[in-house]
Amino acid sequence: MKISQKGLYALQAMMMLARHHNQGSIKIREIAYEEDLPEKFLELILLELKNARMVESVRGAKGGYQLRRDPAEIRLSEIMRLIDGPLAPFADAEQLRVLIDRDLPHRALYQVFLDVRDAAAHILENTSLADLISGATPRSTKGRRAAKKNLAKKIEKGSVLSMVVGGHKGE
Repeated sequence: MKISQKGLYALQAMMMLARHHNQGSIKIREIAYEEDLPEKFLELILLELKNARMVESVRGAKGGYQLRRDPAEIRLSEIMRLIDGPLAPFADAEQLRVLIDRDLPHRALYQVFLDVRDAAAHILENTSLADLISGATPRSTKGRRAAKKNLAKKIEKGSVLSMVVGGHKGE
């Protein structure tokens, strides 16, 4: 999956706003300085985030931007979809499912792409800004153990192994 520079800047700005949540609004200049982001580009990004109702602006001498919701309620997937579009690194899930059904010689390949897409989407949908600023991301040891258990269950069911040795069950 590739994230655009704009997407990366949006995530960095949102993380900064999350770190200062409930401390009032922060001026664009401060966000740009602290996160080393281009101020004019950041203005456009924050406007887009504001239009999506993720941040709000406050006018006046103490004005700036702040999160509209609690950091625990804002998922990385929401930010990335807004800025960069669908999360799918290879195509959207429905396109991959069609390829899996129609292109039998390459079914296993497309299934791997779908599994990668689903795993990436799962991580992004289950990681909030609060997780990032607290350091509790799905990449923690606990998250890796759960992922290994899920993979082990898939192997037991034959879904992963069947991809490698010739397609899906029931063929």
